Amino acid sequence: MGSVRKASAWLGLVEDNDERYYDDEYSEDAETGTNQAWATDPRVQVAAETAEGRDRRIATVTPDSFRDARGIGELFRDGVPVIVNLTAMDPTDAKRVVDFAAGLTFGLRGSIERVATRVFLLTPADTQVVTEAVGRPADGFFNQS
Repeated sequence: MGSVRKASAWLGLVEDNDERYYDDEYSEDAETGTNQAWATDPRVQVAAETAEGRDRRIATVTPDSFRDARGIGELFRDGVPVIVNLTAMDPTDAKRVVDFAAGLTFGLRGSIERVATRVFLLTPADTQVVTEAVGRPADGFFNQS
């Protein structure tokens, strides 16, 4: 099969008639209806609980005005880390929201970190933020000694 034909088959433009992709050893067990040739790796575990059930949620909030600060406070009070994007706000209202968030994190023993320009991460007390990239040296990309 030529490369143009393969690409067309992959895109679904033509029918794929190449028999090389089919496995002859695939056979379903007539009694159980399961495939004996395909086995799941025992190291793979399917998550039984949802992210919400295990408190692994992160909220992203883009407030339009200071009135939206209450929603930020309610999420944070429930123990949800909140990313606050203030890029769409007026600078004076954005400053008020940052002041509110700083007081909120202080009062609930959390932390506030600037992620980018006018974007902040509010983390509850029981949440740890990892700031170093894995495998990257702490002193920079190049060793300039």
